[in-house]
Amino acid sequence: MPSQVISTFHYDEQKKALTVVFRTGRIYIYKDVPEQVYQQMKESFSKGTFLNQVIKGQFKFEKLA
Repeated sequence: MPSQVISTFHYDEQKKALTVVFRTGRIYIYKDVPEQVYQQMKESFSKGTFLNQVIKGQFKFEKLA
């Protein structure tokens, strides 16, 4: 299901980095994210809810834009 807040997201296995691009144009890279968490996000019904409940506040991040 398309997200109302997330435009796209992808995972770098080597860096364990999850890049999230929001519909607003903001880009965040969440660091040290286990691949299992990424897989769970891919399978979740609501990507935005998953991000808020599981990723935000649990992983360090860098804001790119």
